[in-house]
Amino acid sequence: MDQGQRTVLFLLATRRGIRSHPAFSDEYTRVAEQLRAEGHTVAPAPVARHYERFLKYGAVKTAPHAPTARVLERMFQRPVGDLLRSASDIQELEQDCSSRAPSPPVLDESDLLMTARDAASHASEAASLHLDEMTLDQLHDDLVQLARRYGGTAPAVVYQEATGLLNQAQVLLERTRSPEQHTRLYYAAAQASALLAAVSFDLGALTPAVSFARSSAQYGKTIGNGPVQAYAYGMMAFMAFWDGRPGEAVRLAKTAQTFGGLGDTARRRLYSIEARAHGHLRNTDQAERAIREGLEQSSGRRDELHDDIGGEFAFDAARTAMSNATTCLLLRDAQSAEEFATRALTLLRACPEGEQPIMVSGPAAVDLARARLLRNEVEGAQEALTPVFQVPPSWRGSGMMERLTAARIELTRPDFRSAPAALALAEQIENFSALSPARRLGAANPLAIEA
Repeated sequence: MDQGQRTVLFLLATRRGIRSHPAFSDEYTRVAEQLRAEGHTVAPAPVARHYERFLKYGAVKTAPHAPTARVLERMFQRPVGDLLRSASDIQELEQDCSSRAPSPPVLDESDLLMTARDAASHASEAASLHLDEMTLDQLHDDLVQLARRYGGTAPAVVYQEATGLLNQAQVLLERTRSPEQHTRLYYAAAQASALLAAVSFDLGALTPAVSFARSSAQYGKTIGNGPVQAYAYGMMAFMAFWDGRPGEAVRLAKTAQTFGGLGDTARRRLYSIEARAHGHLRNTDQAERAIREGLEQSSGRRDELHDDIGGEFAFDAARTAMSNATTCLLLRDAQSAEEFATRALTLLRACPEGEQPIMVSGPAAVDLARARLLRNEVEGAQEALTPVFQVPPSWRGSGMMERLTAARIELTRPDFRSAPAALALAEQIENFSALSPARRLGAANPLAIEA
């Protein structure tokens, strides 16, 4: 065929190396699959006889139907009418294409119906991706109950339950498109991650504890929730001085105090953590200032996480006193440490039977023993540790064990080396510590409670 007998389609197919019917069919089929995936109606590739008619100018009397034209126009980026023109017009067509916008695609009623069906399908899918509110309510209730049972549940059990709740929140996030439900689920994920951070620490696993705390902070940031971010940053501050970085702990605690929406409980907790960090730095003035500011939080402000949910997220008077006792021990202030530890234990004894959190009462009792050891009162220390030695192995968390390590170090002072009671107490501490989960996980003795 000469130039006048060929179509523009013939010329373009030749240029692209798909002049033969098999090569053209393969390319046509590939493009047709793309269009079908986009929801368009397409026709199969033309048979060889029909294809040859497309290549000969004037052989096609009527334009191809829309399902075929749609594929040809996508393949060659030209209206189908131009593709069937004489190849001798190609120069004119190329000049015209370079000077004006591409011709609009050919539409028919099937295109409009397809788009309408797509819109209806998408709207239906969006409506279906809205979770039953009862599912979210149950997840919220399970997290609240776990937080409140934390102090009376073995760490290994808390870890299993919190892991399940975190996984549930993550799965549900993929099943809803509701912004409101996303907010609730990110909040649930933040709480579950925070509980996992706390229990990982209690089990002596500092690295995953830090990772979970960071995840909780990130979830909180995603939804702009100040209290959960503050709690997570407080955890990271706590772990920083435990890991021998008290300066970093001060910075993190102060950052946590800048988040909005915090109630008195949240601020009291953060000041107590800051005081501990200053205690590790031996900065007596700043430690005592932070203790005072924590005790002065009485504006009546509340937030949901620390006050309404509470439990492990709470920081009541007993927990505050326990933390302050530890700070005073870091400052070698035996009298104040004993006063705070005694106050913590007195408040805990007032709790109903079975509601005294071992994770608070145990450390408070050890701090009381340490305060007495600072005054060389071995018998008084033995008395304070009597209930501690009755704690089952699965409940022997890091906070309690590292305090006991510090007490054991205290017993190595020259004043105690020849005292039978001190030697017996030191041996009892060693035997008790050997069975703790933290020791079985290989936890080291960090800076957290210094002798």
